[in-house]
Amino acid sequence: MDELALRERAEQRLRDLAGPAATLRPDQWQAIRALVADRRRALVVQRTGWGKSAVYFLATALLRELGAGPTLIVSPLLALMRNQVQAAARAGVHAATINSANVDEWQAIQQQVAAGEVDVLLVSPERLNNPDFRETVLPKLSASAGLLVVDEAHCLSDWGHDFRPDYRRLRTLLADLPADVPVLATTATANDRVVTDVARELLAGEPGNDSDEGTLVLRGPLDRESLRLAVVRLPGAENRLGWLADRLTELPGSGIIYTLTVAAADEVAAFLRDRGFAVAAYSGRTDPADRAVAEDDLLANRVKALVATSALGMGFDKPDLGFVVHLGAPATPIAYYQQIGRAGRGVQRAEVILLPGPEDQDIWAYFGSLAFPSEYVVRQVLGALEGAERPLSTAALEPRVELSRNRLDMVLKVLDVDGAVRRVRGGWLPTGEPWDYDAERYQRIAAARSAEQRAMLGYLDTTDCRMEFLLRQLDDPHAKPCGRCDNCTGTAWQTGVSAESAASARERLARPGVDLVPRKQWPTGMTALDIPLSGKITAKDAALEGRALARLTDVGWGTRLRAVLAEGVDGPVSGELFDACVRVLASWDWATRPAAVVTIASRGRPELVADLGARLAGIGRLPLVGALESVGERGHGANSARRLGDVWSALRVPAELATHLSTVDGPVLLVDDVVDSGWTMTAAAALVRRAGAPAVLPFALAVSG
Repeated sequence: MDELALRERAEQRLRDLAGPAATLRPDQWQAIRALVADRRRALVVQRTGWGKSAVYFLATALLRELGAGPTLIVSPLLALMRNQVQAAARAGVHAATINSANVDEWQAIQQQVAAGEVDVLLVSPERLNNPDFRETVLPKLSASAGLLVVDEAHCLSDWGHDFRPDYRRLRTLLADLPADVPVLATTATANDRVVTDVARELLAGEPGNDSDEGTLVLRGPLDRESLRLAVVRLPGAENRLGWLADRLTELPGSGIIYTLTVAAADEVAAFLRDRGFAVAAYSGRTDPADRAVAEDDLLANRVKALVATSALGMGFDKPDLGFVVHLGAPATPIAYYQQIGRAGRGVQRAEVILLPGPEDQDIWAYFGSLAFPSEYVVRQVLGALEGAERPLSTAALEPRVELSRNRLDMVLKVLDVDGAVRRVRGGWLPTGEPWDYDAERYQRIAAARSAEQRAMLGYLDTTDCRMEFLLRQLDDPHAKPCGRCDNCTGTAWQTGVSAESAASARERLARPGVDLVPRKQWPTGMTALDIPLSGKITAKDAALEGRALARLTDVGWGTRLRAVLAEGVDGPVSGELFDACVRVLASWDWATRPAAVVTIASRGRPELVADLGARLAGIGRLPLVGALESVGERGHGANSARRLGDVWSALRVPAELATHLSTVDGPVLLVDDVVDSGWTMTAAAALVRRAGAPAVLPFALAVSG
């Protein structure tokens, strides 16, 4: 097919996809020509809504017409996959997906791929190292693929704002592809450093290519003329919530309200529902089926907004999204740009409003603490694997290392990509290959993250164009004043809040009480720590459902509790906090009222816990029968197994307390200051039960997450 005929076919396919008036943009055509005619590797950096998906669907259709095999798209989120399957159908392309939500369909889809009935297969990056997929499906796909697409390609680079170790496994896939298979990477959020990094990654396995010269890079202007950016500073959480309730009806269409934590998403959604708005919470903890329903409701405008965490940051395609509001600032301008890019794709005007809070930097610091660990800890993982006689699962590794489950997963993925370990059926094995800890690179990345946080504060404070500020963070050579933001126009949103909304927000934020759901299972591998706990937590050890005053991440009580529970702070419970605790107890619908109070001795806040227990016993007219002793350090392990091990070794029921517990004829109210992992309360409840208490009702001031 000559170039003219190829372009005519591409234009016709585009009209089928986007309507009779659609025409290819110059860079769209250049990318399609490079993929279909020249079989090159290309990186397309263009704003959200520019039409990057059209490039790979049209290229797929044209390559299939020429007899090429199916396209493999590596895509990060289920929401994106669902959108892509629907978009592919409009282009006359049959797409299917293999992901964690459709396990029952995998075999049938694999058979369809083998039979040539699927034009596009979408997979998550995690799927690339699933042993079954890697060994039975991926080799055939690599050999027969007509095109490889890497969507949200900034995830390839650990300089990117959303780096994902699983993406680095693409190195192996890229190296195994036949030389004539084109590769397309797409993203809307890549600065110069990320572009260089991704362009180099795309050349993995290309003979003679040791720089990014072989990658075609197409970068366009990232501004979108529909977006109206603004920052609104308000003095407190109740003002921000009240302001949102007052202004939500003024915002066009439907949209997204972003929060920094799951707890905040749940709380804000509940408040807005109380105020009569049709909204839904959306986070990584939301059940997949409920997430799909929420997405569909927003697409169909059945809700005014989704109140979401960054779980909705990529992959949600709603062209007429009318607004994006952030309650709390993301940690980087690039992450912020990526999230606001969901708005205004198919409308002339979309409102983008940021309501920063004083707690934002504390939340950034928490997530920053989850960065790649020290060399000592990583070597600990390698040592644990090298000493094993068989593959170790992540759960079996956990007691042997000083890492939480999520961080252990990350380390194993990086070591896998670097060739030091390999995932097999049943767990992980060392490869025996040498491995170097790139401390200098990790330090540079940490410094870059710190600089990005300072830049985010700069965005809040700038008196210049806000869009230009964001685009310069992305090294967009086309960056210039937008003429639309609050600074460019000299117009600002009013900061007044109605008395009714302020009072409603204040009441909601002052409403105490969080459920403490008891642990059901002991961590795997406790025998490795010489602790005889395994399997299901039996009825004789288990606690009942408990309560806490609030989460530390709540936008209401959380702010006050963070100050009370700060490191080095101790003292009696304030009247305000104690009154709130009493309200929680008064609303607790327990089957049987507590018969006694027991506290868990605190090394960090002994006065606070003792005072809280004594006052709760006094107001409830209950005997304070004693405290569990802490005979060593407890609760500082990096994962569930180690935390439980620390606690189990440190807590002790004194003889006098055991005597009292054997005579208690009802549930014991077990009091602590903070529930973090939950293992202190779980272990303490088991010890109290074993000492004779018929039941345990846990109570704490705060839950950490």
